[in-house]
Amino acid sequence: MERRAIKVNAQYNNLLYVQIIPGHFATNHSHINFYMDMTTLKTRQSMAMAAARSIVHEYVNSTVIDTIVCMDGTEVIGAYLAEELTAAGFMSMNAHKTIYVVSPEMNSVGQLVFSDNLQPMIRNKHVLLLLATATTGRTIERALECIDYYGGSIAGVSSLFSAVEKIGDHEIHSIFKMSDFPEYKTYAHNECPYCKAGQKLDAIVNSYGYMKL
Repeated sequence: MERRAIKVNAQYNNLLYVQIIPGHFATNHSHINFYMDMTTLKTRQSMAMAAARSIVHEYVNSTVIDTIVCMDGTEVIGAYLAEELTAAGFMSMNAHKTIYVVSPEMNSVGQLVFSDNLQPMIRNKHVLLLLATATTGRTIERALECIDYYGGSIAGVSSLFSAVEKIGDHEIHSIFKMSDFPEYKTYAHNECPYCKAGQKLDAIVNSYGYMKL
């Protein structure tokens, strides 16, 4: 499967790239025809820093950001993003004038939750949500509901790749867009043409990686 990988650079930053693998893949919410491997982007120091610098340009320095909520293993990028926001003069209402970087966990019934010690970093805070990928937007919706439940106010939503441009009133800022992958398709599980044609799944995937079948 890895032998089919194709390198795709970001339109506005040649330092950033993802590896895409064509095939038949299942996510939690849909079936897709390309898997985007963002492992290097999320874990290599130089690329994580470059990603943070690309993201910060999507916001104006009048935006107030107190906390970055990281999903899908984006904590390294989130830490650099906090640094870039601070250096760019973004305001924080926190007493120490710096930005929290936190991640929710998932409970036994699949709900996103924040532990008691993290809840003060969400409650009454201006929160920037950071994700790796958004195919249908359902993960974003769940994360936004979670942040709202714990009393946070959404200051912005950024994803390394997003197949959707807006969720509710929130614009999704992304480094990689659908225009970077013109052949990328996402299908509901019961409408997948590959399944209907009897083509087996190559892997089950999520934003953390993949498991071959």
